[in-house]
Amino acid sequence: MTEEANFAEQIADNHNKTNVRCQFCNSFMLKAREGKYCEQEIDVPLMVQKQDSKAESLNTETLRHFWQIDDMMTFENIGFSHTVDGRKFLVCADCERGPVGYHELSTKHCFLALKRVVHSDK
Repeated sequence: MTEEANFAEQIADNHNKTNVRCQFCNSFMLKAREGKYCEQEIDVPLMVQKQDSKAESLNTETLRHFWQIDDMMTFENIGFSHTVDGRKFLVCADCERGPVGYHELSTKHCFLALKRVVHSDK
């Protein structure tokens, strides 16, 4: 199954069909139906940086599929990293792994990457 098809299974009425959890520690991040699906291309740092990378540069990947959360208080459990270019990166509040998305300081909206979380009601 392609990544696109897998993401389509998670969307119901343009919202997340199930709860969203950390892929590493299963921490509960977002209740079902609280995130609105959106697509945009944003470069986000890799969750694990390559060993040979220079300290002043981050290895990134372009992510396209996100849950948009308009109020950061909607999250059940999320952490915020340092500010970089007007954004704070989102991490799991329990295990601090990430980034799983980003918080746009200018709009106060958060964007949780579908690729970096698990969708599960368990």
